[in-house]
Amino acid sequence: MGESSSTTTAVMSTNSSPLPAQNPDPPSPPERSPKNPSSLPISGCPTDEPPLPHPPPPPPARRLPAVRISSEYDSESSAFLNKVSCRVFNGLAKIKAQFQSNRNGDINYPQIGFITKYLSVLYDYEDQNAVVTGSFDVGSRLQVKGVHDVKRVQLGETKYFRIRCSTKFFSLSCIHNDNKSVISCSDLGSNFLFKYHQNKSRQGDIKLVATMPDPSYKVELGSPVPFAGLPRASLRFPHGEILLEEKEVDEVKRALSVSGVLKNNILNGVCTAQFKDEDLNLRYSYKDEQVTFIPSLSLPSNVLSFAFKRRFGPSDKLSYIYNFNSSYWNAVYKHTFGNDFKVKAGYDSEVRLGWASLWVGKEDEGAKGAPMKVKLQLMLQVPQDNIHATALLFRLKKRWDL
Repeated sequence: MGESSSTTTAVMSTNSSPLPAQNPDPPSPPERSPKNPSSLPISGCPTDEPPLPHPPPPPPARRLPAVRISSEYDSESSAFLNKVSCRVFNGLAKIKAQFQSNRNGDINYPQIGFITKYLSVLYDYEDQNAVVTGSFDVGSRLQVKGVHDVKRVQLGETKYFRIRCSTKFFSLSCIHNDNKSVISCSDLGSNFLFKYHQNKSRQGDIKLVATMPDPSYKVELGSPVPFAGLPRASLRFPHGEILLEEKEVDEVKRALSVSGVLKNNILNGVCTAQFKDEDLNLRYSYKDEQVTFIPSLSLPSNVLSFAFKRRFGPSDKLSYIYNFNSSYWNAVYKHTFGNDFKVKAGYDSEVRLGWASLWVGKEDEGAKGAPMKVKLQLMLQVPQDNIHATALLFRLKKRWDL
């Protein structure tokens, strides 16, 4: 009992001893020396190794102006047509030249030009002549344009001059050409147009056009200057146009002439009547996705003809025309391979000629969008009366972009 109580007393005295006092401010961490003391700048002492200067950037590559060259050969004329063009001054101007050459290397019709937005100079070497065209805008409503032909001025002829002014509701333009004519036009609001033309002999023409609130209707009155007889009158409407005017029958007598066009939709097609004085042409046109049928009748000559077109698919098409009065007929078959290749074959009974052609590149465009920028047309002509006179014609055009 005595030992346990003393032990308990000793434990309690130990646990009841006061805790050591805590420092409210923690000790600051020891300072660390830099890893590379020599990298610190020291006042008054130069560094051992000065930093190397940055190398200068390489000069920009000089880009030459783009040059376009095209050459076209026509076997029928046995001549080359060569064109060269180049844009300069960051595309603000263009220099172009063209000339023709034959098999012997002779150069014909050389021309050179310098063209900008407001000034162009075209020089013809064979004619020893230059045509200078210039224009400038005074504000946003006034434009002045002039043309100077060197050779014509040397021969005593004057130059061409035009001035044009326009506002929101009014526009006026005057053209002076060789002291022979002056033309001026003006818009009176959005529904009226007034035109006047007078030449050196004081003979002119005056015209007034009125547009209705519905733009499909329009009335036009016109008369020669000096005035003689009734003015011309025309009326346009959604279903056609009618024109009334006086014409001279002889030196004394004048007669009223009526002409016009009337059209209307009938049986999923369009019926058109075109008349002038005593002549009348009736035409009916029917067209859907596959078939087009167009009969035509002329009166009083009673000439009947028709045109027929049949599309067999997106790539094949047949066209046929027949005239009952002359037994003339014409047939054409067309087949396309994609957008750049086309084959045609046909026969024309009027000239008794059969033909076939091959197109590489679009028929109505240049060589820019053709495969490899090459446009080719081959045509084989076979006369029915003389097969030995068969001819092969071709036209080739190539473009290079340098």
